[in-house]
Amino acid sequence: MITSMPRRPKSRRTQRRNLRVISGTSTPPTGVTIAEVGEQAGASTEINQEQSNQKPGETKVNPLKVVSATGVKSVAKGKNVGLRPRKPSKPLSWWQKSVLTSVRLGIVGIGIGAIAGTAITTFSPTKFIRGDQNGAPLATAKEPHQTQPDQPAIYPQKVLASIAGWVTTETDKLRGTPATATPEATESQETTVATAPSAVSDQVQPTQEDQALTQKLTTLGTSKAPAINSYSYFIDVDNGQFANAKGETQLPAASTIKIPVAIAFFEAVDQGKIQLHEELPLTQDVIVGEAGTMQYDVGKRSSYPALEVVTKMIVISDNTATNMLIKRLGGKEFLNQRFQAWQMPQTKINNYLPDLEGTNTTSPQDLALLLVKLQGGELLSLKSRDRLLGIMQQTKTRTLLPQGLEPDAQIAHKTGDIGTVLGDAGIVDMPNGKRYVGAVLATRPHNDVAGRLLIQDISRTAYQHYKGITPPASSPAQPPAKQESPATAPVEPSN
Repeated sequence: MITSMPRRPKSRRTQRRNLRVISGTSTPPTGVTIAEVGEQAGASTEINQEQSNQKPGETKVNPLKVVSATGVKSVAKGKNVGLRPRKPSKPLSWWQKSVLTSVRLGIVGIGIGAIAGTAITTFSPTKFIRGDQNGAPLATAKEPHQTQPDQPAIYPQKVLASIAGWVTTETDKLRGTPATATPEATESQETTVATAPSAVSDQVQPTQEDQALTQKLTTLGTSKAPAINSYSYFIDVDNGQFANAKGETQLPAASTIKIPVAIAFFEAVDQGKIQLHEELPLTQDVIVGEAGTMQYDVGKRSSYPALEVVTKMIVISDNTATNMLIKRLGGKEFLNQRFQAWQMPQTKINNYLPDLEGTNTTSPQDLALLLVKLQGGELLSLKSRDRLLGIMQQTKTRTLLPQGLEPDAQIAHKTGDIGTVLGDAGIVDMPNGKRYVGAVLATRPHNDVAGRLLIQDISRTAYQHYKGITPPASSPAQPPAKQESPATAPVEPSN
């Protein structure tokens, strides 16, 4: 005999899944049956009591009515379902809105900056971007003497500053406060920073002639061999007094032309046109003989860091290094324009080095006044100025101006010699704290030693003259710190 098993009661989870809570009238819809909730016997009695307390003609809403799934289906087909109203959200405060807006604008700004940066770097940066604000683009063509047409310049720092200023301005507007940074203000700050070095420069102008020293230099120039002619210009940077013995005369520059070339190089570094670690190619069109060792590196090295190139140009007077820099800076015409801007009317490059014919020209006055501006911080940033003076202190040829100085004196200088013309120009720091600038050029029969001895005597005379002059107490007299340069090859005869 088979006995039927008792039905297993539904679990609470099943009951909750099959039941729905709706609002409606006291009379259930057609087809809806009321089910028991739980196993309590008083559940249906409480419902009946609520219905019995209802007044005649009054429709009382039962807030909780348990119906079966069949009733839920009928309600879903067209009946109103009493859902719990959603609580309205609290509006954002002004500072919450400002923060949210700032975040959104910041994200937009970062996105624009990323897109702009990607687009710029996709193209040629050296063609479309210039680090300076006013300088002309550097020549990168095969022939550096050819000028390039003007090209529109894009300045990434200005783009980013404009985006940042716009985001800040919009944020301040939402906060109800005045703008604290605008693109115009940012540009003004950039201009202030860019012109800061000139504000601290120690500018020196020739004031009056030192007649005593001028007479001494003139006497020396005529007392030596008649075939030797000297031209000199000295200036005291403490008071601007100068001595001029035919110093304005235009003469072959020899390797003293490398002084303004080096200044032009570091000017380009300050403007962001050249990087010190940039590799400059050693190509056949720049390789020349005479002074220097780079001419012997053909087949051994294909390029040099820019800082090493300018160091070799000054320290060992490397002609190949000079031609590499002239080409990289934009050619002879570009450099001649810079010389004119520096008020060097007698200085001009007509041919690449070694220029044994003496077509490149300068004057002692041009060289001396250029060095005055250099030491005063008028031409370069203080960092580049100190680096260049440190290199000039390492000049290997010390047979001219240095021979007239005492052992404790320091000199940053550059010599030149093409046989018939030799010269030297430099900045001298004396042990007593005084500083002066001197430049001397001399013409002579080819390689006549009397020319070298005359320059030594002129240097000694000037040094002893300034030794008797006490520098002003307020004048800062600190010689430029020596800086290490890249290792150079054995020294060749300098020109």
